[in-house]
Amino acid sequence: MNGGRRNIRRLTGRVERLGNRLARARHFRGHGVHSPFVYALVREVFMRRGFPAGDRAFYEALRAAGVSARRAAELQNLLHHCGYATFGVNCAEAVELNVLTHEMPAAETLALVHGAEERGATVCLMGPYDSQERTELCRRIAEAHPSTSVDNRGYLLLFNNHLPKQHFRI
Repeated sequence: MNGGRRNIRRLTGRVERLGNRLARARHFRGHGVHSPFVYALVREVFMRRGFPAGDRAFYEALRAAGVSARRAAELQNLLHHCGYATFGVNCAEAVELNVLTHEMPAAETLALVHGAEERGATVCLMGPYDSQERTELCRRIAEAHPSTSVDNRGYLLLFNNHLPKQHFRI
């Protein structure tokens, strides 16, 4: 009897993951995204290969912090696309785009997310699915977030601007 329960739990987990994949496939290449802002992000940031002309200091800082080349390139493109002038990695200072990695404890992460919300800055939480604790933390943050959030599996973007509360899983 115990083996049957284990199989049911395993099957339930597989069905949940399938639903997650189907939801993400719906927004592949931006199709079905009914937000011009998020559609532009998908097309001009996530799908873009290469860098715009300009400074690569943010890319280099992300690589030094252990972020993969692909994710660092996407975030460099986000910096350029949104026109952010200041950035930080695990930074407690007031910047327009702050990337929070796993080195940041949960309490500090929550404090920095709240501070960015008050200032109108954008926060990027790296690896939202890397552990159960990180997944739960990111889920709670996204639910409480008052503006648009975008989850593309590698990171969770929290925009603190004039956009309505929406959560996109891409």
